Amino acid sequence: MPAELPSKTCEVCGLPFNWRKKWQKNWDEVKYCSERCRRNKNVRTSN
Repeated sequence: MPAELPSKTCEVCGLPFNWRKKWQKNWDEVKYCSERCRRNKNVRTSN
């Protein structure tokens, strides 16, 4: 079983998401859980 992966909260939808290998080089800059949230970064939902 792999070690506990770091996680963040998406700035758009507010849901938590875990580290992925494709974000290995720029994890500090990742703010969104998906392309959909990245495209909708100016349309934040109110939870």
